[in-house]
Amino acid sequence: MRCVHEKNGNHVIQKCIESVSTEKIGFILSSFHGQVSALSSHPYGCRVIQRVLEHCSDEQVSRGIVDEILKSACTLAQDPYGNYVTQSFQHILDTGKPHERSQIIRKLAGKFIGMSQLNYASNVIEKCLIYGDASEHDLIIEEFIAESDNNDALLMLMKDQFANHVNQKIFDIGTEKQKETFLNCIKTHLSVLKIFTYAKQIVARYEQLTEGTTHDQA
Repeated sequence: MRCVHEKNGNHVIQKCIESVSTEKIGFILSSFHGQVSALSSHPYGCRVIQRVLEHCSDEQVSRGIVDEILKSACTLAQDPYGNYVTQSFQHILDTGKPHERSQIIRKLAGKFIGMSQLNYASNVIEKCLIYGDASEHDLIIEEFIAESDNNDALLMLMKDQFANHVNQKIFDIGTEKQKETFLNCIKTHLSVLKIFTYAKQIVARYEQLTEGTTHDQA
């Protein structure tokens, strides 16, 4: 563990995980048990955990690492180092473990809006939208749409420097009905949104999506 926390030693551990068969470095991997969250929040430890996620061939060991990440998913998603582990985790799950991907997305349910307003955590929510399936998209987007009853809250999200990127991603993957809800909110607050720097891309997206409709009405 001392090597994992050391500036140069962590590179040696990473190389072992990348190059040596999992069964021969079991003693290294076993030392991470119960320490995954702490390691994921460490500037060097987070790199080591990412390598384990990428290269570990022992399903039981991988499952243990994944379980510890899931238990701390919300905390890690907001951490400057832990969020990289969570994002890497999401990317890896896209290659063949949809049930685990669903676990982490559902672990974050109810926190999508709050996390989308945080620098590091907003990256994680974007990853969830990129790699989630249709039902998971709905889970995330419907949490935002629930705010449509409170236009002030949705307006706040659209002009937020981090949440506005999540909102833009929703335009990429949302259903037509979901997009319509957002477009109606933007239309209501268009003059206000044009004032805010971080909302300019949302406004541009609105104008792009409604251009045909506007011309038709004219």
